[in-house]
Amino acid sequence: MAGSATINVPALNKQLNVPTGLFINNQFVPSSDSQDLIRVVNPATEQVLCSVVAASPKDIDIAVAAARQAFKTTWGKNVTGFERSKLLHKLADLIERDAQELAELESLNNGKPVRIARDFDIGDSVQCLRYYAGWADKIIGQSLEVDNQTKLAFTRHDPIGVCGQIIPWNYPIMMWAWKVAPALAVGCTIVMKPSELTPLTALKLSELVKEAGFPPGVVNTVPSYGPVGGAALSSHPDVDKIAFTGSTVTGRKIMEAAAKSNLKKVSLELGGKSPHLVFESADLEQAANWAAMGILYNSGQDCTAGSRVYVQDSIYDKFLDILISKVKAQTFGDGFDNTVGGGPLVSKGQYERVWNYIQSGKQEGATVILGGKERSEQGYFIHPTIFTDIRPDMKIVREEIFGPVLSVGRFSTEKDAISLANDTTYGLGAGIHSNDANQCMRVSSALEAGTVWVNQYNLLYNNVPFGGKKQSGIGRELGSYALDEYTSVKAVHWNFGEKLDWPL
Repeated sequence: MAGSATINVPALNKQLNVPTGLFINNQFVPSSDSQDLIRVVNPATEQVLCSVVAASPKDIDIAVAAARQAFKTTWGKNVTGFERSKLLHKLADLIERDAQELAELESLNNGKPVRIARDFDIGDSVQCLRYYAGWADKIIGQSLEVDNQTKLAFTRHDPIGVCGQIIPWNYPIMMWAWKVAPALAVGCTIVMKPSELTPLTALKLSELVKEAGFPPGVVNTVPSYGPVGGAALSSHPDVDKIAFTGSTVTGRKIMEAAAKSNLKKVSLELGGKSPHLVFESADLEQAANWAAMGILYNSGQDCTAGSRVYVQDSIYDKFLDILISKVKAQTFGDGFDNTVGGGPLVSKGQYERVWNYIQSGKQEGATVILGGKERSEQGYFIHPTIFTDIRPDMKIVREEIFGPVLSVGRFSTEKDAISLANDTTYGLGAGIHSNDANQCMRVSSALEAGTVWVNQYNLLYNNVPFGGKKQSGIGRELGSYALDEYTSVKAVHWNFGEKLDWPL
């Protein structure tokens, strides 16, 4: 048996106990052949919280074998949809029961406010599990007419098998739920690799998987470094599908490894450089609220962050003044302070990355109208920063920053706005603010993005599909569409009347 760690929470005068081993076959175990550890850091204090076991390639082999055995025996096609639904509902109940403690752990490891983690991330995750619990006994195929006198055909939507799931650090619990829920609903088994920056809540959730009653091997959790565990999963010959959320650079590597190994199925939710278009007919107060949330929510560490705002010339100055006031109103600080709306960036590396982009914006001639200064306090905090006087060729306009850094430009015509919005290699999200209904329909149709928000931004629902175009990914999460990512369609041809004459 592997050990556990006790983490002090001074703000609450309490302690949290967290398992630190690999979760395989419903047991927390040490690595089979490695002493490597992952140091887990609190980004608000820069202090080490604990260390957890880092899985080796051999550990990945063991976890995959456990998942395969469960798929063949106690899960897969061996349990009914009613049973899968019951267990998913039980898991949702347990997460809801432990929401406060999970939120506290999420805040310690990720930096986001406890209130946000509990009420939004975890609340949404519970709903996600319940949504897919409702689907578990409704996986259906088709009956197809071939020849009513002699033949019929029908389809089955079978679970695809063992799924490797690699999740990011920006929404550790919610991304876990988005991956786990549809996979379990259809009967797949899972080897989950959480980010090496934020492994704690995935390990804590593994305790609840066991408590809910899932058979051993159905869900396995293997914290590991990306080039080790992520690479081993992506290239594993006995993994049937890889689901990944993260950077486009890493997504390319995963797709290549999947193709070179066993041509496993791949779904990728990757980066974004999402545009926000504000037209002159818009409610400027509301548009500014949504634009501020689009770049500040989760401290800008969001794949759909609205990091490019383009404003029509006629309202540019007025809107910019309102936007600045909205951004200034957002408070950042320690996640255990219920008055703050945002926390630090997740790591020193991420802090340095974002700060380098801010420096790049200055060097390339953009104007800083808010922020742009390093903070002196402890923790990986970045001042919300707004750039104007931008050009399409600037790094801050073209590349994903993943922090609270916003580029604001202007346009004259609707055609110009669409052209600016689509001038990107990404295609994850986009926003439109206009009170002209015809314009909303025209522009939403023209935008090259998997999700378009009209007079709102960044709100997702478990029954609505989510995913990208262009270099923002392949496949869809959420909604009924996510079920397709974890099933394979089998056609059965049944001859009940035709006699074959031979030879032909």
